[in-house]
Amino acid sequence: MDFLYRHEDLLSRIDEDAARYASAAPFPSIVIDDFLHPEALQRAMAEFPRPEAIQDWRRLTPTDDKGRPAVVQKLGYSNELEFGPTLRRLVHELNASHFLRYLERLTGIHNMIADPHMHGGGLHQYLPGAILRIHADFNRLPHWELDRRLNLLLYLNPEWRQEWGGALELWDESMSSCVQSIEPIANRCVIFSTTSTSYHGIPDPLACPDGVTRRSLALYYYSNGRPEHERNPRHSTLWQARPHEA
Repeated sequence: MDFLYRHEDLLSRIDEDAARYASAAPFPSIVIDDFLHPEALQRAMAEFPRPEAIQDWRRLTPTDDKGRPAVVQKLGYSNELEFGPTLRRLVHELNASHFLRYLERLTGIHNMIADPHMHGGGLHQYLPGAILRIHADFNRLPHWELDRRLNLLLYLNPEWRQEWGGALELWDESMSSCVQSIEPIANRCVIFSTTSTSYHGIPDPLACPDGVTRRSLALYYYSNGRPEHERNPRHSTLWQARPHEA
């Protein structure tokens, strides 16, 4: 079977990648470059809608516990009926059983469950000046009460420049330091475990020029239950302050 993503390549190195995932700091994670086949990448980037092309983007501007903006100019969209054919097929492939089995082998998490409704996920787009404060994600899927276990982020930025910022930062549990900074370059996939202390974000304003946005596909994965040491009461996003922001 032909896949948009490099299925056989991922399987060929699964044991090595699983070891990398488990040992990553500050929490289990992996960065996979060249995730899609080149032609699939070009089609997916071409189909990604401009901000003005969709009227009902989710426009998120929550605040933290001190009333400060937590997200500025972040757009989200989960209606796959409005996705282009490549993006729609990609979502279906990454929510299908063959990819769930791959994720289980990569992460050691059993009985993985996809969210076909893409609650909070789907297409994400950040406009110039946007930020996403450091946070841990909501830990239960609303209505189903499943435990959120993994985030997958696939970057679809044709020519991202380092000076524009926008790197995904992974912070330690004590919020004392950024341990990983991952640039959102095209065809880079980031997968990481989500707990109540898996702190991450894009805390500094994007410096990309007008007309350029930071674009990604975000998918989240769940299980029915989780290890005892990871269990916490149901919570929404847990916003955190960096040391100089406290």
